[in-house]
Amino acid sequence: MSPFFKIFSPLALSAGILCPATSSIASTQAFSAEPSAPLHTLSVTSAVTSPATSSTSSLTLPVALDRALKANPEIAAAMREVQAQQGVRRQAGMLPNPELAATVEDTQKATRTTTVQLNQLIELGGKRSARMTAAERQYDIAVIELAMKRAEIHAAVVSYFYEVLIAQERQRLARSSTELAQTVTQAASKRVLTGKISPLEETKARVAESAIRIELAQANSDLITARQQLAAVMGSHLSIVETVAAQSSSATSHLTRPNLMSQLNLPNVPSLPEIMASMQRSPILLRARTEVDRRLALSQVERSRRVPDITLSAGAKRDEQLGRNQAIFGVSIPLPLFDRNQGNLQEALSRTDKARDELSATELRLGSELMQAHQRLSVAREETTLMQKDLLPGAQTAYDASLKGFEFGKFSFLDVLDAQRTLLQAQSQYLRTLSDTHRAAAEMVRLTGDATLIAVLISDQAASISPF
Repeated sequence: MSPFFKIFSPLALSAGILCPATSSIASTQAFSAEPSAPLHTLSVTSAVTSPATSSTSSLTLPVALDRALKANPEIAAAMREVQAQQGVRRQAGMLPNPELAATVEDTQKATRTTTVQLNQLIELGGKRSARMTAAERQYDIAVIELAMKRAEIHAAVVSYFYEVLIAQERQRLARSSTELAQTVTQAASKRVLTGKISPLEETKARVAESAIRIELAQANSDLITARQQLAAVMGSHLSIVETVAAQSSSATSHLTRPNLMSQLNLPNVPSLPEIMASMQRSPILLRARTEVDRRLALSQVERSRRVPDITLSAGAKRDEQLGRNQAIFGVSIPLPLFDRNQGNLQEALSRTDKARDELSATELRLGSELMQAHQRLSVAREETTLMQKDLLPGAQTAYDASLKGFEFGKFSFLDVLDAQRTLLQAQSQYLRTLSDTHRAAAEMVRLTGDATLIAVLISDQAASISPF
């Protein structure tokens, strides 16, 4: 075997087998579509590592979800709103305060009259119960909006977590390809000096190397962006994080660790009955239904205000001129001759009808978005599976064969470059499709907010964390 082929063989292998950068990474159970599948972990490696001694800190998906649900400021704001609505609900049940009134007539002590009385407003027409019901519905909406926010953050963490993982693997591919292209260029330059190939072949190799370096720069930028997005949704900073890698739970060396292509399992595709059932439990739909109930309660509040309240008075009157005390009792009733709360009641009834229309629109929109997400998930998962089984192995085999053929003079260097380009395109397309698959699954979780559907989409029990 010639030195040229000895150089290319391990590099060709490294283009298809991506091994993690460190040798000591904590492991935990991750996403597995079948019970017999091996356990995996998604790890975050600290910035300063070496093959001999590496310092690692794990960031699995369940840990990321737990941190986000605890530290995300949007969730904290939604929780504050729930606390505020608790105060509104408490205040709605309070009775009107009594009123103490005192009146002094005349400045002369001998003819002075002093009156002290207590006035109490009595609410009629069910105002207090209607007010309490409206406050209860408003509190329910705040709780539902908190669940919606948690489901939204849950889906965002899942989506950004896989974006970081896939961006890392894309960067690893680009780095491996850059090293390979650089070695190819050096080897081509040596063969030009020996007169085995023309200078045009060396020029083509340098052009291919430049294109791959551009791809590496783009991969570095995408990885930084993905990390920033994950950090923002977790309510923390990932400045100390260096890499995110998929790793087997068993102890393996850096030469035998499997790569993302073969290790990361895909989310399952739920059936249509499961989707329809989860849609009925969706916080988005539940919020629209509760809004109708709240508007009905507010309409009842406005209707109760058409009944006038009465004010009861009781007290005592001291007449110095007569030299005796007198008891005072009274009642005050407004006369609803002009203002019978007609305008407010009309507004409340119209807004109730509006809430019903919005509920119908929400059902249609949610059903449409769920069906679209289901279709995207089905197509992306099928494409990813086909790439795993056919496209990637075929492209890798063709590339390996072109290297061997070039070594023995059966293929030209242009054939090697074409095979290399095909392999890189296949790997990049696979990563994009894989990202689309997990993004569609995360979108379904956001729309349904259903822990049952989350467990269907993600088979790993440790990762099936309810957003509620």
